[in-house]
Amino acid sequence: MDFVIEPMTPEDWEQVRAIYEEGIRSGNATFETSAPSWEQWDQAHLPFCRLVARCAGAVVGWAAVTPVSARKAYAGVAEVSLYVSEKAQGKGVGTALQEELTRQSEAHGIWTLQGVVFAENTASLALLKKSGFREVGRRERIGKLDGLWRDTILLERRSPVVGRD
Repeated sequence: MDFVIEPMTPEDWEQVRAIYEEGIRSGNATFETSAPSWEQWDQAHLPFCRLVARCAGAVVGWAAVTPVSARKAYAGVAEVSLYVSEKAQGKGVGTALQEELTRQSEAHGIWTLQGVVFAENTASLALLKKSGFREVGRRERIGKLDGLWRDTILLERRSPVVGRD
């Protein structure tokens, strides 16, 4: 599959939202049950590291980061969101998005990226581990989705170049 990684623009939102909704329907991507509006999404995510994977003009994946805390001590810690459309899964899109997200996050002073993944989401766990994330731990029965308790795996990637002082 031929694709390019580009900055996300507000004009990409409808395609990004559709991919996010695929993840929601899968039941293994997020505790969210509906996608937010552009304004809500835009406010929650950092203004940098907003990426899309584009194939023949269509968005086939996206990635972005959210701050883990408003406290100054955690200014260099961000949580990864990365979604790939069902039709593009297994074709290197996720790996390419994660590599560029890591590169850009370091350029913006992020020293730790974290991922929170449902324990059953083996594809996302494998992607993050392949991308240098280490498993920190399992959070048992951390939340309910559709009336069922779910465990999540917390992973993190510490930058080898940022925050080494």
